[in-house]
Amino acid sequence: MEKRISVGVIFGGRSVEHEVSVVTGIQVLENLDLTKYKPVPIYIDKDGKWWTGDALFDIMNFKNETLKGLVECLPVARSNDFTLYRDPMTRKMFESKEIVTVDAFFPVVHGTNGEDGTLQGLFETMNIPYTGCGVVAAAVGMDKVLMKSVFKAEGLPIVPHLWFYRGQWAGEKEKLIQQAEAIGYPLVVKPANLGSSIGISKAEDQAGLIHAVEVAMSYDRKVIVEKAILPLREINCAVMGRDADLMASVCEEPVTWEDFLSYEDKYINGAKGGKGGKGMESAKRRIPADLPDEQTAKIQQLAKDAFRAIDARGDARIDFLLNGAGEIYVNEINTLPGSMAFYLWEAGGISFKDLCSKQIELALAAHQEKQKNVTSYDVKLYQRMGGGVKK
Repeated sequence: MEKRISVGVIFGGRSVEHEVSVVTGIQVLENLDLTKYKPVPIYIDKDGKWWTGDALFDIMNFKNETLKGLVECLPVARSNDFTLYRDPMTRKMFESKEIVTVDAFFPVVHGTNGEDGTLQGLFETMNIPYTGCGVVAAAVGMDKVLMKSVFKAEGLPIVPHLWFYRGQWAGEKEKLIQQAEAIGYPLVVKPANLGSSIGISKAEDQAGLIHAVEVAMSYDRKVIVEKAILPLREINCAVMGRDADLMASVCEEPVTWEDFLSYEDKYINGAKGGKGGKGMESAKRRIPADLPDEQTAKIQQLAKDAFRAIDARGDARIDFLLNGAGEIYVNEINTLPGSMAFYLWEAGGISFKDLCSKQIELALAAHQEKQKNVTSYDVKLYQRMGGGVKK
């Protein structure tokens, strides 16, 4: 029997999306193909400590706060060292330094300190294969300001918006209010670097705008104010692959009583429990979305264009806004969607298990290609230098 690939599934993290990440992580653990892969659960707690242990396989241990027998583990930012080590400050005298060695990482840490390129930078330093986007795509996909700038530069349709720093609001409040009102109410106000609809508010007037900005600033130093699309239809489409080899999923239309999907709509309303948790599967949605074939094809192409624009890879969900005239706007790309957006792929015949396998295959292929890059250029600079370095 061929040796199984050891896959470290990383979830949790120092993020307001911590619980969502735990659900996604356990869903992935439950859907890895055990004939090909050996799952290694790695949980990052809210203080940033890394843990591993069998208790992490069961969502009920999180729900009941019965996580027992976990071992704190540490990765090493050293090239080609894929071992997780015991913390030397807590390791007992006769305990082994090494806990487990992995062949690849499968990060599902949503939000800041995980989805934003920080973990990806560690993986690049370790020179280890990992699923999902690289450093740049993850960072751009997390920061809605940079994301919209890239989309605009690539000619993708986006809604009118403005953005500013928390510090600007303190000193230029009246000016920024005027700029926002020039866009026209109603407005949607968002933190630039959060997902799962956390910190998002709708403003109908100046008082609502001020309140919405205060809410957004409590989560991030950068705030986006954009034109609300009314009447609104939200359409989502996932994309999978890398470089020019991309495929788009069916489209979905989330159904909610609100003007935009809230955290509760996405993760709580309609949840039915279950061992692994339902995650984004529990949200109310129409799959496939009720759209003309021509409009569906246009959205799928725009989804691929947005994916390619930020140099994404792996699996991402692109969210669109449609107005009453049928005009399409790219809202954002989620480079690490809740529940891996598996429900979009299942609707097209790709199971959650196959989706996970494809992510690992993409990671291994991307890592193999990266090894072709020249990383050393010997020009004998030291020998060509004169009497030393000028002080």
